[in-house]
Amino acid sequence: MEANTRSTGRLPAAFLTPGSSSFMDFLSEHQPELLPGKRKLPPVQGAIEAPHGTTIVAVTFPGGVVLAGDRRATMGNVIAQRDIEKVFPADEYSAVGIAGTAGLAVEMVKLFQLELEHFEKVEGAQLSLEGKANRLSTMIRSNLGMAMQGLAVVPLFAGYDVDRDQGRIFSYDVTGGRSEEQGYAATGSGSIFARGAMKKLFRDDLSEAEATTLVVQALYDAADDDSATGGPDVARRIYPIVTVITEDGFRRLSEEEASGIARSVLERRLEQPDGPRAALL
Repeated sequence: MEANTRSTGRLPAAFLTPGSSSFMDFLSEHQPELLPGKRKLPPVQGAIEAPHGTTIVAVTFPGGVVLAGDRRATMGNVIAQRDIEKVFPADEYSAVGIAGTAGLAVEMVKLFQLELEHFEKVEGAQLSLEGKANRLSTMIRSNLGMAMQGLAVVPLFAGYDVDRDQGRIFSYDVTGGRSEEQGYAATGSGSIFARGAMKKLFRDDLSEAEATTLVVQALYDAADDDSATGGPDVARRIYPIVTVITEDGFRRLSEEEASGIARSVLERRLEQPDGPRAALL
């Protein structure tokens, strides 16, 4: 397509043909080999070793939702990266946290961001939060071939629903199956431990500050029992990524804010190693 543009000075016919408002549909029709799930992999024996992102957590509170992730990526029993970015804005009112094969997951998030931006420019309006969740489900399903070879991507999607005036959370499986979670959710290798922590701390009337503290508590508990999940690293100044989505839009907590919450949790764990039992104390 680029060669044709340079030689004629005009856009290729594909860009001028009426079609779907979906960028994925456009790419599937004109250059399907550029889609992650359409690429051919060389024959391999055994599992493919690639960096994997681990634990992502989310919790709703009156007025919004918090989405957070630890910073560790692993490759087998080796720490591949200590400060990986796992939580990304999808658009103004939603975000995606990635677990699974890190390289494919990041590429899928970028494609998802482009998909939402393309739809908005073509249609002149944003997709509903439900529509965004469905589009992400389709993208995950298109990666099923690679997932069967061990290169799975299992994100957590969260956003503020402007129609319902509330935060919502959606989880997925490798086939693209989508479930809406109530209150809190987790995905990744440490999710079972993070979910247990959130179960004992969650309340329907959490404030934003309590919700951000809760997700850091959950990630701390996940790191305590799951070697693939990284806890707050004070020595290297590496702290969880914590994002908040409200009617004002997406906001990522600054390093100073995230470190303040993490240090507070660490200090309280010196007195209560297993954490608070029934409420955020």
